[in-house]
Amino acid sequence: MSRIRPALVLAFAALPWLAPWPAAAAPPSHTESSQAPMAVGSPVNINTADVKELMKLDGVGRHVAEKIVEYRDSHGPFKKPEELRKVEGIGSGLWERNRTRIVIK
Repeated sequence: MSRIRPALVLAFAALPWLAPWPAAAAPPSHTESSQAPMAVGSPVNINTADVKELMKLDGVGRHVAEKIVEYRDSHGPFKKPEELRKVEGIGSGLWERNRTRIVIK
């Protein structure tokens, strides 16, 4: 039996680590995870929408939709979409998920 040189063994052991990542096992891209998800669906006019229509926004349940209608009834129509953030229950996450769909007409 011949002796195997340690350097040769190390070279063959390192080969799998030198191969490029297969597509299925590629590490996640940092740019993909840092982008906010885009809202899907039709625009919602927060000045005319009823509770049922407001519930079509991502993360808006009946309670928050009712808060939006109550706020609108008490303070008058929204002048700009960002005013929706004044409503109790509308946090930054909910706003970011829906801001492309929230309109004022």
